Amino acid sequence: MAKYIPSDAQIYALEAAYDMNLPLLITGEPGTGKTEMAEWALAHLSQKYPNAFHPEVLRFVTKTVSKASDLFYTYDALSHFQEANLRRNSEVELKATEQFIRIEAFGQAIAYSDPSKMAFSEKFGLDLPAKPLHSVVLIDEVDKAPRDFTNDLLDELLNYRFRIRELPGFEAKKGSEAKIVVILTSNSEKNLPDAFLRRCAFFHIRFPEGELLRNIVQAHLAGRTTTTGEAFDRLLKFFEDAREKSVRKAPATAELIAWLEILGKRGYFEENNIEKRRKMLEYNLSFLVKTKDDLEAIQDLLKNAAL
Repeated sequence: MAKYIPSDAQIYALEAAYDMNLPLLITGEPGTGKTEMAEWALAHLSQKYPNAFHPEVLRFVTKTVSKASDLFYTYDALSHFQEANLRRNSEVELKATEQFIRIEAFGQAIAYSDPSKMAFSEKFGLDLPAKPLHSVVLIDEVDKAPRDFTNDLLDELLNYRFRIRELPGFEAKKGSEAKIVVILTSNSEKNLPDAFLRRCAFFHIRFPEGELLRNIVQAHLAGRTTTTGEAFDRLLKFFEDAREKSVRKAPATAELIAWLEILGKRGYFEENNIEKRRKMLEYNLSFLVKTKDDLEAIQDLLKNAAL
């Protein structure tokens, strides 16, 4: 991912977690690139270990009702029940239970790690590689899940194995020739269990500042709007001041990039009239801050901002 610019510390954290076979828990402000780090991690590791990785990040988006088993497979019990009722008085053969089971992100990673286990292909129609492959699994916003979710993952994260309750006797375990790189993200909305945290490597993405922030913005906006010059420098300064003034949700890099892009589309960088520039900033502040309290808090910045 050319647009994702990690810090040296992020690179070290990823490689250390890889070497130690530990899940990597990522925290940080919303909009600082926690989710995007998984795509960068796959690209970085694929470059370091060519042809060793499954080419896509295997994603699991955590919900408030998620169970640990959902990370490995989901079972459509309702469709299975309806099918059984429809076929009860029919001569048509009932579909097998496995046809109502879908292998999810972590389960796919285990399947790719040992493609010789043809049950994944025969039972679930999973397209397996010709050789064992490493995988990157993203468990996004793990703190959204009930507390039991992370407690129930302890064995699976340690041993990389799972069972399918609806298929007695079915158990799958990671092959010895492949690694599974697990990246978890958290917005720190609630505390995670200590036993779970002990099994993870941890990295907090600090909000980028100075040259790193400038590089990130320039990478995202290259070819789409102005990313150099005095006007651009003044907008970055305004953004930094807005972060300090915000009282509820400080704007993150995602808001900064969207704000700079819309200003560029509206001709801000070509406009020479200071009052017109000030109006453009005022009219587009909603791209930068997302709450009424923060909008009111930074209004005063406009009066004295160097434009």
